[in-house]
Amino acid sequence: MSQNLAPARVPTPGKILSRELEARGWTQKDLAEIMGRPVQTINEIIRGSKQITPETAIELSQALGTSPEFWTNLEAKYRLHLVGKEKKEQDIARKSRLYTIAPISELIKNKWIQAADSIDELERQVCDFFGVSSLDETHQLDVNFRCSEYRQPEITSRIAWIKRVENLAKQQTVASFERKKLETAIPEILACAQEVESVVRIPQLLTDLGVHFLIVPHLSKTYLDGAAFYLNSNPVIALTLRYDRIDSFWFTLMHELAHIVLGHQGAYFDNLDALEDNDKEMEANEKAAGWLINPQTLNEFIIRSKKVFSRKAIEEFSHSQNRHPGIIIGRLHHDNLIPHKNMRSLLVRVSPILGHFTE
Repeated sequence: MSQNLAPARVPTPGKILSRELEARGWTQKDLAEIMGRPVQTINEIIRGSKQITPETAIELSQALGTSPEFWTNLEAKYRLHLVGKEKKEQDIARKSRLYTIAPISELIKNKWIQAADSIDELERQVCDFFGVSSLDETHQLDVNFRCSEYRQPEITSRIAWIKRVENLAKQQTVASFERKKLETAIPEILACAQEVESVVRIPQLLTDLGVHFLIVPHLSKTYLDGAAFYLNSNPVIALTLRYDRIDSFWFTLMHELAHIVLGHQGAYFDNLDALEDNDKEMEANEKAAGWLINPQTLNEFIIRSKKVFSRKAIEEFSHSQNRHPGIIIGRLHHDNLIPHKNMRSLLVRVSPILGHFTE
């Protein structure tokens, strides 16, 4: 089956005219004298700076033995080519701008926006996603980015992730929020930390406490574990499950809840691989760690074990603390008290339990 494809390159009428002159051995001055036109006019046509009018087409046809339509068609095709080329260049520039503003490929891959052939439609979707009326508007949040010293995140991807969390949170209905009530409910939340299956209760517990809870997978090069910020008067807690392990889930959750309980203002987007870089992050880390495992009790266990931790001893200690043994293992790994390769089978995944809540 044949296809009518537009030529990749369209010759200018001036180039064709130049060839006609060469074939006859004429100069531009010769043609100008034949047509009774200034040499400058012939030169401008050949350079493409002057269009061939119907009158000029008739004169060229008489001088060169062609039809007027030959020259008017050449001119029309060339001008249409220029218009198409200019539009393509504009579309490329607009697409380049879009890909600078946001990780378009990942937004489409995650179905946060739809693929579109039209650049106008793609721009409209990006504006809708970011909640702006035009791409000229700057989207900013009061954000404290917590970054690893070894990895530099893509800020545009982080902002896109934040907006996805925010957009999903706006679709949720939660109870009214009281910070004191959340603090009082921490033991009830931690009661779910003994069995991995109990994490399924967390979303509803937080919803009833007036906290938006979401699991939104991280985008490439965001290196995010969790976030805490406010939507109107209700806090939002979002996790990525970047490390799909029970210890990471619980520490990230409690770290973000600590920001809320401690009354930290603003928004926090955390890479928990990063070093503690400010007082509020250190405070949230300490509060989360203390909630999960009583510091004095843990220290006594470490002394009693003489830094030789058997699986049986860890399981017995975790049972006494009403915690899953993976949480204890994660803490001992973090504190470099046992090699990170040891007893990793206890670091069970939580995504199979929370899959229903993952967007």
